[in-house]
Amino acid sequence: MSLEITNLHKRFGETVALDGITFRVEPGQVFGFLGANGAGKTTTMRIALDIIRADEGRVSWRGRDSTELPRRTWGYLPEERGLYPRMKVEEQLVFFAALYGVPSKAARAEVHEWLERFRVPEYAGRKAEELSKGNQQKVQFIAAVLHDPEVLVMDEPFAGLDPVNVDLLKDAFLEMRDRGKTLVFSTHQMEMVEELCDAVAIIDRGRLLANGPTAEVRRMTGKRVVRLGVVGDPDLPWLAGIAGTRITRAGRDYSEIEVADGQDPEALLHAAMERGERITRFEIADPSLTHIFIDLVGTRPDAEERTLAGPRAASGTPPTGPGPGGAPPVDAPPGHAASSAGPTPSGPATGA
Repeated sequence: MSLEITNLHKRFGETVALDGITFRVEPGQVFGFLGANGAGKTTTMRIALDIIRADEGRVSWRGRDSTELPRRTWGYLPEERGLYPRMKVEEQLVFFAALYGVPSKAARAEVHEWLERFRVPEYAGRKAEELSKGNQQKVQFIAAVLHDPEVLVMDEPFAGLDPVNVDLLKDAFLEMRDRGKTLVFSTHQMEMVEELCDAVAIIDRGRLLANGPTAEVRRMTGKRVVRLGVVGDPDLPWLAGIAGTRITRAGRDYSEIEVADGQDPEALLHAAMERGERITRFEIADPSLTHIFIDLVGTRPDAEERTLAGPRAASGTPPTGPGPGGAPPVDAPPGHAASSAGPTPSGPATGA
């Protein structure tokens, strides 16, 4: 049985955040959830986690409605930081694990194992506010997985990470997948999606535009891409005379040329040879997810967009959900928790 998102509708005032979103994530998959800022990704995630309620539709995991599932089913890494800034790293990680019933001794052992793996064992006794944004992200990831959830939901997990830490987090993703966990994450970094994801969904303005296995989504337009490198002028001016071609990436090393459906990509190779070009690279490939995204949405995935469904900005009132004003109860996972005795961590209570 899979994670099923079925006909989700959600409005914030007059703003339509979700308009009939439906897709499925199979157990053990790494799933990429793609869309520009404000497209409805975070709203969908919050509905799945029962932080807010849909106006219509259903989210289920292994046949059970998400509102009936125990909280430890889910791990959640929000885009906003959800750590207590003046609390020491080990102390708060053990605290978050205890909210899911993980014994203190076992939690401490897991915390030290993860910190060692992420190459920051010395941070156990430091306050969260003393860490860089990237290291806070790693701590928040640990908080999301200490209770061994079945489904890990992550909103922009690679934000703020340098290439070394990106690789560490990718390795952690793959290990969890190999242990049978289901991972769903949103990101603007399409190369991460192509490298990690078994399947994807693309949404825009609250509507689903494409979903399915990653390879099938890349082939959905019927177009092909040729990567052509030559010695000399990289602008390839002679391409203007070849119908059904368009340069989508111009570079000094090689250019990416989109070839329309029905055109023979190898015609570019023959044309280059006829013009006496010294060819350094020739490759035929499916369009990248970035190309597909631009075709469907009309803008790059990392472009600044409007916020589609800010619950307060749209209607002046917070969304409905568990707890007063839509706030989750005290046993919520990191990023959800709030305490009158300490700082309130940033989490998914606002935004789109």
